[in-house]
Amino acid sequence: LVGFYKGIFPPILAETPKRAVKFFTFEQYKKLLGYASLPPGLAFAVAGLGSGLTEAVVVNPFEVVKVTLQANRNSFTEQPSSFVQARQIIKTDGLGLRGLNKGLTATLGRHGVFNMVYFGFYFNVKNIFPVNKDPNLEFLRKFGIGLVSGTIASIINIPFDVAKSRIQGPQPVPGEIKYRTCLKTMATVYKEEGFLALYKGLVPKIMRLGPGGAVMLLVYEYVYAWLQDT
Repeated sequence: LVGFYKGIFPPILAETPKRAVKFFTFEQYKKLLGYASLPPGLAFAVAGLGSGLTEAVVVNPFEVVKVTLQANRNSFTEQPSSFVQARQIIKTDGLGLRGLNKGLTATLGRHGVFNMVYFGFYFNVKNIFPVNKDPNLEFLRKFGIGLVSGTIASIINIPFDVAKSRIQGPQPVPGEIKYRTCLKTMATVYKEEGFLALYKGLVPKIMRLGPGGAVMLLVYEYVYAWLQDT
């Protein structure tokens, strides 16, 4: 059973700063874009893109450690700790794109595209549908839009997610790097395995990030409104 939880510590460490970076930088980019006289709809999407790229830089080292631990076939009790694994990666391959920041371009694509669609769709569509005076119906309105936002963003960005997993995970032939860069990896997967291979894992991802994305946006909105009021 514990094998299902391999590599759980890095994402736990990364999750809080990751979410904080996502929403904090979205607000900052949104304010900066206010000076650029962009249409509001476009500003939301561009601010989302900026927040996603920033988030990717923060989270990528944690992702590298997580994937390395998950690929380890030893039993859970025999595995190195996350910190030991990180030190080993740095010692062997350094901090660069072959070491602790391996797969950075794919992570940039994954988070950048996701946040661009996620925030852009949510705030644009939310402004189209009128606010409901009933708090329960208003909650459902926002949840529904957030659910669709997370689902669409997951569908659009999953090829980058597949590329990230191939680059950061074990290579097919030990000692030989087959998956190196984001776009080249996507092209290789498409050529060798077909178009649908770029969408492997889509259903569980939608099940996680559809409702999860809705909850995140709702918590963000209600907490932000509460902080503004107090």
